[in-house]
Amino acid sequence: MALLLLGSYRKLVDSAVDELVRRGYHDVRPVHDFAMRAIAAGAETASELGRRLSVSKQAAAKTIATLVERGYVVRAQDPSDRRRTRIEVTPLGLQVMQTGEAIFDDLRQAGARQLGSAELETLETQLKNFVGGAPIRSEAPGWVALQLD
Repeated sequence: MALLLLGSYRKLVDSAVDELVRRGYHDVRPVHDFAMRAIAAGAETASELGRRLSVSKQAAAKTIATLVERGYVVRAQDPSDRRRTRIEVTPLGLQVMQTGEAIFDDLRQAGARQLGSAELETLETQLKNFVGGAPIRSEAPGWVALQLD
């Protein structure tokens, strides 16, 4: 069962990445989406981003550098503290995230066509029941996305 669930996740993510490439976003990876969502949700520094993604500050800084280089985030002076620099998602980064969301909507519709709408809704309900009430944070990768508050 675990392999089927993992395979389903991998198929959706790979399909989304392939579609992003077809739409001109050849340099976006899933970790970039997680990072941009965390930044948009308030992770304004490498330390904060590292905590949200459960990675080291150095790994977060490397991801930030890549996203800056590709134009998806910028470093900006903090208006409340001129000594501090924060990171922000650019309009291009927001566009990539919105495109990704639309792609996942399209993939869900394709799933409904393949399985049937009622069957897909049943599957989603069963998965919600199986996973339980713990919300998933969309800005954090993998099982670290579980909200353990």
